[in-house]
Amino acid sequence: MSSHLNLKALLDTVNQIAQSAAERIMEVYATPFEVTQKSDKSPLTLADMAAHETIVTGLKAITPDWPVLSEESTDISAQERASWQRYWLVDPLDGTREFIKRNGEFTVNIALIDDQKPILGVVYVPVTNVSYFACQGEGAFKCLPDSSPEPIKVRACPKNRLIVAGSRSHASQFLQKFIDSVEEEIELVSIGSSLKSCLVAEGKADIYPRFGPTSEWDTAAAQCVVEQAGGHLTDIQMQPLRYNTKESLLNPYFLVFGDANKDWARYVAQVISSTPST
Repeated sequence: MSSHLNLKALLDTVNQIAQSAAERIMEVYATPFEVTQKSDKSPLTLADMAAHETIVTGLKAITPDWPVLSEESTDISAQERASWQRYWLVDPLDGTREFIKRNGEFTVNIALIDDQKPILGVVYVPVTNVSYFACQGEGAFKCLPDSSPEPIKVRACPKNRLIVAGSRSHASQFLQKFIDSVEEEIELVSIGSSLKSCLVAEGKADIYPRFGPTSEWDTAAAQCVVEQAGGHLTDIQMQPLRYNTKESLLNPYFLVFGDANKDWARYVAQVISSTPST
């Protein structure tokens, strides 16, 4: 269904929208901002809402007929969503906890979903102005400030030492069990937001296992980047994540990995089998 879309041209515009949202985020970052709580107890700041408004306005200007599902506009019924073939899926500020800690590890995530798959994705890092982006059939890229985009690729697993990306704010016993199940020497890199997936996409980490709650807007943009870089973002049955397939917007546990020749499923099975059912 996406064959007639000019995804490359769309990607250029979405990159600009993400940059504009990042500028709004940094305006708030420079102030003594307040933090409130959403109904699910997750934090919310003015930056989340400023970025949300900037992105929705920008996307509606270029594709007025395509719905936008954002973390900050989730009051859309599953019945209405079920009719969507193509839509934007947005996390205006992924890593709000990292934003509050002022550690720089937060991103703007914008994805285009078509037929339940992410076919375009932008992950923009406001503090550094680094962006990761991809669209179907065109490969994945990383762009540093004042530089030309460079193609990125996942790496083959080294023989004796693996780099595992883990959450800065959501480390779990499952992650430790996963690390314990791996025979190789492990280097754990803890970092916030969708940057973990981007580390895999650019060949700086081998796997990011996530055994904890996330939502669809947390993974979609990065999934496109990872897949176009030659990697995979799958559930623990090793099937690619799909979007808008059910009433809930929560993701299952998932893995982001570069080298599909490694038997990651074996490690996952050990983690799951060692966890008592509740």
